[in-house]
Amino acid sequence: MDRTERFYLIRRRLVENGALTRHEVLEDLEISPATFKRDLDYLRDRLHMPIVWSRSRQAYVLDRQAQAQELPGVWFSPGEVYALLEIEQLLTRLGPGLLGRRLEPLRQRLTTLLGHGDRGHRELHRRFRVLPIASRPVNAEVFETLSVALLGRRRLRIRYQGRQEGRETLREVSPQRLVHYRYNWYLDAWCHVRDGLRIFAVDAVRAATPLAEAALDLDEAELDRVLEAGYGIYAGAATKTAVLRFTPVSARWVTDEIWHSRQVGRVEADGSYVLELPYSQEPELVMDLLRHGAGVEVLAPPELRARVGAELAAAARQYER
Repeated sequence: MDRTERFYLIRRRLVENGALTRHEVLEDLEISPATFKRDLDYLRDRLHMPIVWSRSRQAYVLDRQAQAQELPGVWFSPGEVYALLEIEQLLTRLGPGLLGRRLEPLRQRLTTLLGHGDRGHRELHRRFRVLPIASRPVNAEVFETLSVALLGRRRLRIRYQGRQEGRETLREVSPQRLVHYRYNWYLDAWCHVRDGLRIFAVDAVRAATPLAEAALDLDEAELDRVLEAGYGIYAGAATKTAVLRFTPVSARWVTDEIWHSRQVGRVEADGSYVLELPYSQEPELVMDLLRHGAGVEVLAPPELRARVGAELAAAARQYER
């Protein structure tokens, strides 16, 4: 049993049983008197755990009057500590620089709890990898401004560069939520310039300024209806249904994938997979279908089938030169 696990068990027994005898310490935890003394000193001095000796009970107990001084939120099992460290790495890799400053105190606390220097932290980074392929860098100051305004329910003035035309526009928006989608951040917001719900890629926000006016609050159900009904991040309310047939080989992967919360799929007798899902704007869906090449056929609607066919034909022509 390592030291972190002993710390956890000692505290749990003190909290649940109210006392811990020397017999329990030396026999049940299988440690020597010298080891327990070192553990006791560490728990008292470093983690501020108010352990005292009760002469009447002939056991160690918690000083209830001093217990309020105990450091909050540090008592996790070893498995929970490693899980939290894994979360820390995931957050760091999802947005390098965005959350690291805020997470540093927590990371230091967790590393201390592991009780082995930073070995656990280093080992986690060696053994787990999150590769944010196709992620786009986000300005940390912009991200923080958006977050503060979002949680403080304040409007924002943003300078936004649209990728379709490549020009910048000034928008006044009421932020509704930040969404991490396919390794990139997006801001769902009510645009007071366009008078409607819009989704802004955070990496395309060149500057953000908080305003004094309170943000307009939209109903959560309305946000979901408009922004999550169709396929993809820029979906909007769903108006069409795509019917796709994947070959038996492609079906081995696609049958286990979630393309949309309201998708309907079935496996055919020949092993192919037919998938139906709602969408309104087709660009992102087309890109995903092109990724599968000859492994998928669009059965409906006709306009989506024609668009994918035209894209494939245009791509093929580039290789005929």
